[in-house]
Amino acid sequence: MKIVVCIKQVPDTKGGVKFNPDGTLDRAAMLAIMNPDDKAGLEAALRIKEQTGAEVTVLTMGLPKADDVLREAMAMGADNAILVTDRVLGGADTWATSTTIAGALRNIDYDLIITGRQAIDGDTAQVGPQIAEHLQLPVISYAADIKVEGDSVVVKRQYEDRYHMVKAQMPCLITALSELNVPRYMTPGGIFDAYDKEVTVWGRADLKDVDDSNLGLKGSPTKIAKASDKVRKGAGEKVALDPTESVNYIMSKLTEKHII
Repeated sequence: MKIVVCIKQVPDTKGGVKFNPDGTLDRAAMLAIMNPDDKAGLEAALRIKEQTGAEVTVLTMGLPKADDVLREAMAMGADNAILVTDRVLGGADTWATSTTIAGALRNIDYDLIITGRQAIDGDTAQVGPQIAEHLQLPVISYAADIKVEGDSVVVKRQYEDRYHMVKAQMPCLITALSELNVPRYMTPGGIFDAYDKEVTVWGRADLKDVDDSNLGLKGSPTKIAKASDKVRKGAGEKVALDPTESVNYIMSKLTEKHII
């Protein structure tokens, strides 16, 4: 069994967010981490590996420094790593990103693709399902549990107030919630092994069945009108009322905003 986990290096927002003049994130200037949902997806793949002997490959699209999260993934237990990087791919929105990743995945044999539900730098939850659409694969999103049964996967698909149990025959794609599991730590031996391994690096020329018009900033239909970091909220309205008046005031505000 072959599993590909798509991971992303995202800004560590605790260290602050910086933007380029065109409104895109200045990723080179920010501290970076592995996206939490993707790390949960990786942990799920590693647990399947332990149960079935599957081969796990991690793939990312990003700057050359995204090599760091690939090494982290191999230190956790992934077998292979692929970095897709090229200047022409920069500034991609979800459409251009999913097009690029799908073009890379066409070079790989896989039974199961796992992505995170969404990335903390975009929160769109679009890339995973778009990859599945490009590759004409069934997709199960919002996975809170994953089990392999023969040539199929059984996924607990989480909703706000319930869940579905969904079964799909492989090959298929699953998007993982960060709540899916608690990812393991890297081991000292794993770290040494990870830096002895070679990361495969692909560029634009290695993407299959992809048109240049769908790549990078120029191929992104989403246009950023304005970007800024967190907007500070005002102090809000303060009132000093007795308990009875306070209750009436709160109820009137809830009614005014159609909450009740």
